[in-house]
Amino acid sequence: MTTLYLIRHAEAEGNLYRRIHGQYDSLITDNGYRQIQALKERFADVPIDAVYSSDLFRTMTTAQAICAPKGLPLHTRADLRELGMGEWEDHSWAGIDRQDHAMMSLFSATSPDFRAPGGESFPEVRRRGTAAILDIAAKHPNQSVAVFAHGTLIRNVVAEFLGIGLDGMKKMGHSDNTAVTLLEIEDGKVQVVYRDDNSHLSPEISTLAQQHWWKKGDQAADVNLWFAPFDPAQEEDRQFYLACWEEAWQGLYGSLDRWDGAVCLDKAYQVWQEDPQSLSVAMTGSRRAGVLQLDPQRGAAEKKGFVSFLYLTPEQRHNGVGVQLIGKAVSVYRPRGRDKLQLTCSETNHAALSFYEKYGFRRTGTAPGAYGTLYEMEKYIGYDPQGAML
Repeated sequence: MTTLYLIRHAEAEGNLYRRIHGQYDSLITDNGYRQIQALKERFADVPIDAVYSSDLFRTMTTAQAICAPKGLPLHTRADLRELGMGEWEDHSWAGIDRQDHAMMSLFSATSPDFRAPGGESFPEVRRRGTAAILDIAAKHPNQSVAVFAHGTLIRNVVAEFLGIGLDGMKKMGHSDNTAVTLLEIEDGKVQVVYRDDNSHLSPEISTLAQQHWWKKGDQAADVNLWFAPFDPAQEEDRQFYLACWEEAWQGLYGSLDRWDGAVCLDKAYQVWQEDPQSLSVAMTGSRRAGVLQLDPQRGAAEKKGFVSFLYLTPEQRHNGVGVQLIGKAVSVYRPRGRDKLQLTCSETNHAALSFYEKYGFRRTGTAPGAYGTLYEMEKYIGYDPQGAML
């Protein structure tokens, strides 16, 4: 008999930024590394003979929780990858739901008719994942194996082993990041001993403890932001942009002294003319929720992506959606080969400093500002070849 621990990867960018990352190769979040440490402690005294993972960064990195301390090699397999999402990859869940609500509804219902353009269907990922698990078990009779994979693949494979069809999967629930499912496999027959166990995670580091969509059975329920093109040549966009800057300046400095909206808008327009991706408006449904302004030329030679202005309207603050603006910036800059996000923040803006540091920005220097000192801050967004060894 093969004892097989089927483990979901730690929290990754898609989970945090609420973006569609099927086979998009996303990174582990800071919280994800805390989950990996907890998983490492869980398996410290558990005998394991072999470790497998998909060939994506987030699973390979999570697998180090077991293979590194036990001195085991990591075997990677492409057939353990997540459901391929085709043209939907690295788009926001809310944006795709707005663009193709009918197909998104099929996804939420785990319908066999679901297929993102250029992507996979649920029956395909179920067959692929089941075959991979059974093959791994056959290679390790009378041994214990840890296999690291992805949420949708794991959910479909476990449903197959439990004899649950696609129409019954909505009742199964969803697994937390690093949740463990234990399988016992002999002669191709599978017993599910337990599934989706996240008892090694405290509520403070559990991903599901911070999300609510899974309770509602709707993948899009917590996806609050989508991003619309921002055109400062249009009067409505111009007025919203100026109102955002005015409120931000007033709130930070207590007056509009030394603020020149015309100059600010003119600079934004110049950058936008060179690169339309430099300005986006964050939306909740049909309402404007914020602005993301980038300066793609600044820092380009050093492979940095500069964030000029990251803003949420007052009613959208303190509800956990601001990090999705960071995710949008990553989505713009990473394909351009940038491995860092860079921005400046006033030393007196304690709320913003706390927000940026919570999501991985570190202070790297100072610069003079309109009123006092600005902290220069950076966040690493590249693929660190040593990251999988952490």
